Amino acid sequence: MTSTAQASKSGAREAHPEHLSHVIFIAAAAAMGGFLFGYDSAVINGAVEAIRDRYDIGSAALAQVIAIALIGCAIGAATAGRIADRIGRIRCMQISAALFIVSAVGSALPFALYDLAFWRVVGGFAIGMASVIGPAYIAEVAPAAYRGRLGSFQQAAIVIGIAISQLVNWGILNAAGGDQRGEIMGLEAWQVMLGVMVIPAVLYGLLSFAIPESPRFLISVGKETRAREVLAEVEGKDVDLDARVLEIEHAMKSEHKSVFKDLLGGSFFFKPIVWIGIGLSVFQQFVGINVAFYYSSTLWQSVGVDPTESFFYSFTTSIINIIGTVIAMIFVDRIGRRPLALIGSVGMVVGLALEAWAFSFDLVDGKLPATQGWVALIAAHVFVLFFALSWGVVVWVFLGEMFPNKIRAAALGVAASAQWIANWAITASFPSLADWNLSVTYVIYTVFAALSIPFVLKFVTETKGKTLEEMG
Repeated sequence: MTSTAQASKSGAREAHPEHLSHVIFIAAAAAMGGFLFGYDSAVINGAVEAIRDRYDIGSAALAQVIAIALIGCAIGAATAGRIADRIGRIRCMQISAALFIVSAVGSALPFALYDLAFWRVVGGFAIGMASVIGPAYIAEVAPAAYRGRLGSFQQAAIVIGIAISQLVNWGILNAAGGDQRGEIMGLEAWQVMLGVMVIPAVLYGLLSFAIPESPRFLISVGKETRAREVLAEVEGKDVDLDARVLEIEHAMKSEHKSVFKDLLGGSFFFKPIVWIGIGLSVFQQFVGINVAFYYSSTLWQSVGVDPTESFFYSFTTSIINIIGTVIAMIFVDRIGRRPLALIGSVGMVVGLALEAWAFSFDLVDGKLPATQGWVALIAAHVFVLFFALSWGVVVWVFLGEMFPNKIRAAALGVAASAQWIANWAITASFPSLADWNLSVTYVIYTVFAALSIPFVLKFVTETKGKTLEEMG
């Protein structure tokens, strides 16, 4: 390699200070997709009981309306990469923003239960696209020296989106006098909750016009002049732009396009490493984390908590989720992925077991006894904290690092699909399980949290400090 090329690579690794603020703006704008991901995923929490009441449906039907968005998520995630390779990352963001807007309006103004479910699928498709495009775009635009920190914007935006949705729901419920079906602006409160997402969706769409296309995509479609301009924006004009373009072109030509058949092998259809990735994804969901974000208001109301207070507790849980995520971002590269996962598993077992104990008591005047009520509330926050500081972040880090280069893309796709399916299974089953026996439901989640400990100890290898090439 020539000294000029080496210098250009070194320059590419360091963003000049005068360009850093611009790069941060670009990454933050792209991460708005993550904000909408979190917002749209959790906003339904405020509408669950109102939907049940308005359409007079049982728990099984209600669960399908809530969970059906995950079908859209899976389809959106599976197709986003191909769409982005054909029309570009920015156009993909704009399509996602448009779908978020349409979904918000449709969900706020449904004619019947069936079209509410349809708009949920549309929103889910947008979530799936956002879950793929945001991280991919940030990775392609961010200078290498800042890629890890800028890449964390996506996860941070997701948990902030969850928290803001719960805060907005709480504010709207208070404005409606504590009634989810109370009237605001000619609509029921729950409709306003779902419709408010139009605001961040429009902002996401507008921001997508203010940021440049990925240099990688521009080069792939022969727009090298524009690619050089973007590289100069994000990496500085002192970088050897010709060398950087050649570097990107070489990397693209040498990439192995992994396919599904590359994953086959071993004694049980897939290669062992693929099963480990699937296992991580399934355990992440089977501890019941999304119950806390889709159904927490319903859960607290079912044990006698006032609706307004239940919405407030949903918000405080989301704040705990943000705190835990920040802790994980600080320590994942310091103490390692595996120890963090084990710490999180132990904490989740304690939190879930205490919830199961508290919910095993009979209600008195429609409420849990005072002691059990406080234990359930504190334990729920403990559970979310330990999940957020471990499995919420660590699983995605593992999935991005653990697979050999030649199968990474395909294996990550299979593991992510397993995660959406597991998410759907928990989301669709919770209302019926809770009607049957809420305490036993939490015992089931506790068992999965406990089983995750031997799974990590026996099968999961630490990836901290290893290059992707060392994975095989």
